Amino acid sequence: MTETMRAVVLDAPGPPEALVIRDLPVPTPQPGWVLIEVKAFGLNRSELHTRLGLAEGVTFPRVIGIEATGVVAACPGGEFEPGQQVVTMMGGMGRQIDGGYAEYTCVRAEHVIAFSSGLEWATLGAVPEMLQTAYGSLTVGLDAQPGQSILIRGGTSSVGMATAILAKQRGMTVFATTRDPARAASLTAIGVDHVLVDDGDVSAQVRAIAPAGVDTALELVGTPTLPDTLRCVRVHGVVCFTGMLSNEWIVRDFYPIGYLPQGVRLTAYSGEAGDLPAGVLQDYLDVVAAGRAQVPLDRAYAFDEIVDAHRALEHGHGSGKLVVTV
Repeated sequence: MTETMRAVVLDAPGPPEALVIRDLPVPTPQPGWVLIEVKAFGLNRSELHTRLGLAEGVTFPRVIGIEATGVVAACPGGEFEPGQQVVTMMGGMGRQIDGGYAEYTCVRAEHVIAFSSGLEWATLGAVPEMLQTAYGSLTVGLDAQPGQSILIRGGTSSVGMATAILAKQRGMTVFATTRDPARAASLTAIGVDHVLVDDGDVSAQVRAIAPAGVDTALELVGTPTLPDTLRCVRVHGVVCFTGMLSNEWIVRDFYPIGYLPQGVRLTAYSGEAGDLPAGVLQDYLDVVAAGRAQVPLDRAYAFDEIVDAHRALEHGHGSGKLVVTV
């Protein structure tokens, strides 16, 4: 193993050009930690928030990145075998500890999930945080049941598309929004039943189809659309607040009785690696490999294209996940 690695370092919040590739020492794992040779990593709004200076608890300089996919390079505690394919996510990555935007990353063993797949690394790199968030939102956040209906607000985001795929596998009726009519086809292609062009009054569109409202709704845009999303849901239905595509997550002057429709339940989800069972990850990858589902991958970038990749992340023009291969 080489003693140095290339890593993307953020010295302080700034524009995409603030992300600089540097040579750093390869981390040395202690017992209970795993050194991963990174093959690919997904880009997330979380890292955009860090780069824009909106994230709390980040110290600089920092190798950002809340997830990574690759193979075990070293594991002193023996929790994983060297060479084993693994994903890792959260656990302070990219904020309190250096993250996945590097050739190697070192994380606690409890934040590592093993898998086995012949899929391309770019495809695999899109999966961990996206699947964990989608699965956790459906199970922990919404307690979604087979046959129920779900509205996904922010449907062409990577998490939105992954949630739609999982929801269809559960036999749910899926409503999903996009602000761009040209992107409707990307939602229909993954099985979305009702594609709604977000004009700010999605609740009227939902209730034209389902007069009593949908059973569940996943809010991925943030607080600006949350009141309208709440109005889409039936009495005793559930809205889960998971995403902040708008970069706005504080509800100002929150007055619950005036804000929440009567009888509608509001929950939230922000999970860790432990919320994604290894069997769920493996099953998803197996279904993708068999051609029965797809990973919503928008584009894979080379490591040296990190500035271009972050520019695309910030402008949000794609449908699905942006990935960097190492």
